[in-house]
Amino acid sequence: MPPIDADVAASILARTLDAAADLHRRVRALDPAPLVRAAAEVAGALSQGRLLMAFGNGGSAADAQHLVAELVGRFQRERAGYRAVALTADTSLLTSVANDYGFERVFARQVEALGQPGDVAFAISTSGGSPNVIAALRAAGTRGVRTVALTGAEGGEAGRLADIHVNVPERCTARVQEVHCTLIHVLCELVEMAVEPVQTP
Repeated sequence: MPPIDADVAASILARTLDAAADLHRRVRALDPAPLVRAAAEVAGALSQGRLLMAFGNGGSAADAQHLVAELVGRFQRERAGYRAVALTADTSLLTSVANDYGFERVFARQVEALGQPGDVAFAISTSGGSPNVIAALRAAGTRGVRTVALTGAEGGEAGRLADIHVNVPERCTARVQEVHCTLIHVLCELVEMAVEPVQTP
């Protein structure tokens, strides 16, 4: 087993946690309105039985699946499952579309097949510039599907195309993904509160 110096490991851990905490504090100071609008859009669609389609690449693909798991399963409340699908999860579909049409079309093709007016396309991209994410947002726009983009850096084309843009203004992909996970949890809590309000006796 290759040796790992304990002091080096402790230094990396401290540096990473400090950077993650710092970015969380920076985002905490930003206007929460875009995240609130995103949660309201998602809650409105799900409460009417509409479909949420989440997608992204790499770590953002994992975040898309994480979001869908919280919505179809549960986040904090016992409730009926919400209609949501991760466009990243079907390997046969992804590879066939990539083989036949190119990787840029892997999400757009699914939005075209599944999306209906009133549904929500939820794009996640740390750069905001992923061609397949941008293509899916454009496809959503032609079908009356509402769009949310969760981005990093300056938000890129994805942020400009989306109806609602939630941005984490940071270029380090790892740090953006950490804050994206937190924002996804906040969004899920807000959605559950909106769709499943606490019943007063």
